[in-house]
Amino acid sequence: MSSEPDAGPHLPAQASARQPVLGLAGLAVVVPFFFLLGFALGGAEESLLVLGPLATFALPVITTVAFWWQDWPGSRLRSGWSGLTDTLIVIVSAVALTILGQAVTSQVDLRGVFAANPGPGHPPTFPVTLALGGAAFTFLLHLTLVGEGWPMRRLGWFWGGTTALVVTFGLAVAAYLLLVNLDDVPAATRTAERLRNPGGPVPAALYSAALLNLGVWQVAFYVALGGWPFTLIRRRGTRMATGSATLVVGATGSFLLLWSVAGWGPDRINAVGGTTIASGLLVSMLFDGWPASRLAPAAARCCTLLLIAVVAALLYAALSRYAGQLHWRRANPDAWVALSALNYLALGIVLHVAVWRRWPVVLAFRGRPTVGSGT
Repeated sequence: MSSEPDAGPHLPAQASARQPVLGLAGLAVVVPFFFLLGFALGGAEESLLVLGPLATFALPVITTVAFWWQDWPGSRLRSGWSGLTDTLIVIVSAVALTILGQAVTSQVDLRGVFAANPGPGHPPTFPVTLALGGAAFTFLLHLTLVGEGWPMRRLGWFWGGTTALVVTFGLAVAAYLLLVNLDDVPAATRTAERLRNPGGPVPAALYSAALLNLGVWQVAFYVALGGWPFTLIRRRGTRMATGSATLVVGATGSFLLLWSVAGWGPDRINAVGGTTIASGLLVSMLFDGWPASRLAPAAARCCTLLLIAVVAALLYAALSRYAGQLHWRRANPDAWVALSALNYLALGIVLHVAVWRRWPVVLAFRGRPTVGSGT
């Protein structure tokens, strides 16, 4: 395999020319995956309490497999087996990272990892580990997209990706211990669940919301817009510094507007951010930017962002309406909307497109002429 990074989550043979049929067919894979994770344990809340944290810690692993390892080791196998192998690696790694996250936030207790209601004395993983897992994903995504993998890319596709995963997870742990506090959690609850309060200056909920807001900007500029306008800057150092500064300042400003001016709480910010990220991946990855991809560049960028906003609004409305009808004990509707959009829908899109390479949908398109191929 080449040591160069993969060109991105797409089919090598004119995937965009087969849109929107290819994307619609992909929904037949992504939507069942969403419902599988969303209700696998018998209900929305039960699944959220267990699979929400596990799926959060799966996100950095999927990023490593898809955008650093170029789908290794599954890439050495046949289609189908390739995606299955990589998915198994993601599952095992997600469980291991969730246990590690539990060790940082409280103490290792497998009952707390796999049981929706582990009982007194057993530390749950929801919601306390979400801040740690979300930070690891955001930091790795920033390094991969904005930082262009530098300097880890010099180590090659495997060791570079492995080092990037380890370093960003370590940074996430350090940031959690230095910045986060659990002061909003009643002292009796912290004692009963054996939670460690790092005592930092930022409440865990605000910390998570700020990071997710940064993720929205990452997806908007580096997935939906393909890195524009920063790709116009030729010098790599200047390009990376400008991109990082723009995203951090923009994300900070928008977060402060939503929190202090609009009066949104962390859960609402997470819900809107999660649905926006999921919509960005749906439009830009699953549908390859269709129909904006058939327009002139400037019009295509405007059309893409507009379409993402419309899809995000519809998705948020649909998920919120459903969640509002349920009875919640430990979670709340906005928390479910955020994690179901980001961890179930977005995760399914990335798995289908970037890890499974659209298998088995792609099998139905083999040998068929593409639009404009002249055959």
